[in-house]
Amino acid sequence: MLLSAYGSTLDQATIGAVLRLHEDDKNVGPHELAAYAREQGYRAQVRINGTADLLRLLLSNGTPVLVETWHEAEPGDGLGHYRLLTGYDDAAGYWIAYDSYDAANLIAPDGPYQGIRLPYAAFDADWRVFNRTYLLIYPPEREALLTAMAGPPAPEAESWQAALETARMEAAAQPNDAFARFNAGNALLALGRSGDAATAFDEARSLGLPWRMLWYQFGPLEAYYAQGRYADVAELARTTIGSGADIEELHYWLGMALSAQGDAAGATSAWQHALSLNPGYAPVLDALTAYADGAGATVTD
Repeated sequence: MLLSAYGSTLDQATIGAVLRLHEDDKNVGPHELAAYAREQGYRAQVRINGTADLLRLLLSNGTPVLVETWHEAEPGDGLGHYRLLTGYDDAAGYWIAYDSYDAANLIAPDGPYQGIRLPYAAFDADWRVFNRTYLLIYPPEREALLTAMAGPPAPEAESWQAALETARMEAAAQPNDAFARFNAGNALLALGRSGDAATAFDEARSLGLPWRMLWYQFGPLEAYYAQGRYADVAELARTTIGSGADIEELHYWLGMALSAQGDAAGATSAWQHALSLNPGYAPVLDALTAYADGAGATVTD
């Protein structure tokens, strides 16, 4: 939907055949989407800690924005979901979004598809589950305009520090907010503070997270591993896999935890399964190479 706004004839099935590496692939990350867009000749940026004001500025200047959100068709049955924002109505208080999954609140119930309404408050509650991640994908000739509106990409540490401050403000305002603590954990992890990140993730989990949360975000596994909590990594990875998430990242972290516990056969089995899902998954290839070289596995980004 986004690329078609710039004249591309690629459809969802064509793109999905490249990005969804197996029939039950449940997680295509934003960086994978951005990489694919670059391969098609577009510029692409993945940013976090977005704001409503920035969305309005981009949309009012003809720049659709892809956002990663939570979505619950039924209470307690949420999942990660991408939506393409195309407009907004401040008077009525909603965003206009193109959505390949959801047909509720259609702009035009009859006639050609014009998108759906996403009320401002409900949208933000869903968007912040993913640290308000958004993707800017655009032709090269729009580079100057995008930079004028959104600014150049900030240094990674600066972006994550801003996201951490947002998460802390939200946690202070809502002490029982699990998502604020989860977002803080991801920010702390990105800033190299794995011990503090592990504590934040523990708090988020104790407050209660959606059961599919770790289908899409793997920060707790990385933070716990960095803190030597290998049994916790293995248990959490197995539990999430058992919920129906046959995802290469989970098998990678399971393998890392088993390797750290001295279970070479179990680690290799987990990594081989990850490669059956994504044959080019670099962290697993690096881990197996380290094993073959006799150096043991090391974490790779």
